[in-house]
Amino acid sequence: MTMEGKIALVTGSTGGIGKETARQLAELGAGVILVGRNPDRAEAAAAELRRATANDEVMALPADLSRLGDVHRLARQLADRADRLDVLINNAGAARSQRELTEDGIETAFAVNVVAPFCLTHWLLPVLINSPQARVINIAGGVPRGPIDLDNLQGEKSYVGLSFYNQTKLASMAMSYRFAEELAGTDISVNSAYPGHAYTSMNQDLPTEAYPAVARPIVPLLRRAMPVLYGRRALINATRSSVSLASGSEVRTGSYVNSKASPARWPRAVLDQNTRDTIWDLCERLRDRWVLSQKSPAVG
Repeated sequence: MTMEGKIALVTGSTGGIGKETARQLAELGAGVILVGRNPDRAEAAAAELRRATANDEVMALPADLSRLGDVHRLARQLADRADRLDVLINNAGAARSQRELTEDGIETAFAVNVVAPFCLTHWLLPVLINSPQARVINIAGGVPRGPIDLDNLQGEKSYVGLSFYNQTKLASMAMSYRFAEELAGTDISVNSAYPGHAYTSMNQDLPTEAYPAVARPIVPLLRRAMPVLYGRRALINATRSSVSLASGSEVRTGSYVNSKASPARWPRAVLDQNTRDTIWDLCERLRDRWVLSQKSPAVG
């Protein structure tokens, strides 16, 4: 299995699952573009992977994916550097202990986990379409079951950090399903990959109040157990689903694969067409609102 000559972009790849995913793609010979918020950390991660994999085609493009301006700039920078993109892995994720709005007026977890991959994929379509059998892989997460409250998509009514994170990840799966439908008939595949659990900086940094109330008494125990249960080996295993979709010879679209890289049934909430359409329509409105704001005379 080789990815020689392929170009892959992995968001949220300066640490955790994203960085390990980028490492494995680089080891397979792909040119890999790392994306992270901090420019210095992103470049340090790229330099580390170049040394570790003996692959000089690893580079970094910094972007804060909670900001649609950064998402748009990232797409433009990629298009300026390459005339095609073979693999886009939307891995970046965010979880918050309390509701926060981005500079674009979007709830932060929903912005990073749903709106950013929607917009980045949309804005990268011109370079994706230039690649034969381009692949878009959206990383799921949390616990892939339960309802999606369409009246609380941005935490307007209630907000418990990890519970809301789980809903945003389900919403991202619904967006993936719809994107695959939208691109049916093209050479671009869109799939969702569940990584399983790993101990990453995102869950390390979550305060106790981000957990559901019933789980808060055992959070100290969880913090001691997670590095043992979900350490380095779990991190490597968590890349299995996305790397398989990125590098495998079989091309599928509109699929959901589990942590063992096997096809799985979509969660019930994702299979509801009204849910998919509502989330898609919201993403479109938020994207279009940002685009219109850039054309306003009030915007420098």
